[in-house]
Amino acid sequence: MPLWLWVLIGGIALFGAFQAYYWIGRKLGPRLYATRVGRRISQDAIRRVENAVSRWGALAVYGCFWVPGLRHTLPWAAGVLRVSYPWYVVASALGCLTWVPVTSFGLYSLLWGWLKLAAESPLLAGAGLVVVAVAVLLFVRHRRSARRARDEVPVA
Repeated sequence: MPLWLWVLIGGIALFGAFQAYYWIGRKLGPRLYATRVGRRISQDAIRRVENAVSRWGALAVYGCFWVPGLRHTLPWAAGVLRVSYPWYVVASALGCLTWVPVTSFGLYSLLWGWLKLAAESPLLAGAGLVVVAVAVLLFVRHRRSARRARDEVPVA
């Protein structure tokens, strides 16, 4: 299957997921936060997402495409807060039209670049994977320790 078709299908699927997130959030309302998924997100994080949606509306929906972690949480809050649906559709369509091609072709380029490197120097390609794995591990550890430290701070 040609790459452009994969990108098109991925964009349509992401747009569909965003619509589902919105309508589930709108239908469940604040009860969404009591669900199993909602309980996994801290109340502070929910408050920050809701504040962003309240302040920026549909623009926050567009912006969430570019912020990992928000991409699949903010649309639920937009539904709970009943952001104007026509504006939500426009923002999510623009997000899909800009984010999907950039990330698809960027990841595609990265993958083919790594495969070319692996063909020329398997040792260097393997070392690159190890460096990336260590960087991801260190990043995850840092985030977890920062979260633990934040959760342990007594609230005045």
